Amino acid sequence: MELEDYKAITEGLLFAAGEEGITKKKLTNLLELDAKTFKSLLEEMMKDYQSKNRGLTIMDSQGTLHLTTKPEHASYYKRLLDSPGSTRLSQAALETLAIIAYQQPITRIEVDDLRGVKSDRAIQTLVNRSLIEEKGRKDAIGRPILYGTTKDFLIYFGLTSIEELPPLSELKQGEGDEEGEADLFFEKFSEDPFADD
Repeated sequence: MELEDYKAITEGLLFAAGEEGITKKKLTNLLELDAKTFKSLLEEMMKDYQSKNRGLTIMDSQGTLHLTTKPEHASYYKRLLDSPGSTRLSQAALETLAIIAYQQPITRIEVDDLRGVKSDRAIQTLVNRSLIEEKGRKDAIGRPILYGTTKDFLIYFGLTSIEELPPLSELKQGEGDEEGEADLFFEKFSEDPFADD
């Protein structure tokens, strides 16, 4: 396999690993490369990412590699985060938001259990958009963070309090097997506050 192929695969693996990143050792094993070849591959990739026409870079945090945005473009990312209504929320974020709205306060692990998949990224998106926030710590092993909805959540959905959420029993009437709680919850609101104008 050519060096360029390994670079492309490495980039894809770093992207797929997301915020958690991936260790150099694990990458070396996944690529089935010896340590010396991997080191030279990584050095070349780091050099490639230093180019001004690249928007991403590889960050090495104590042996764990992350694909990240460049610090010099931070002002643009801030603009994106400061405009929460400019893009739609993903289905995963909507499902997570519905679960938190009805089950709050709730931990990330409890959300994961209800959804059946990891919710780290969805929760981070919701926190960044000020739709959910930390509500304390659960009195359990590891003292996990408890999440709940914010005042911004109420404003987005035109509610004066969380008690105004439609009762789950009402949402479940006529529910099909394939229709999820999140879909039913968000159908109750005629306008999607996250839609592009």
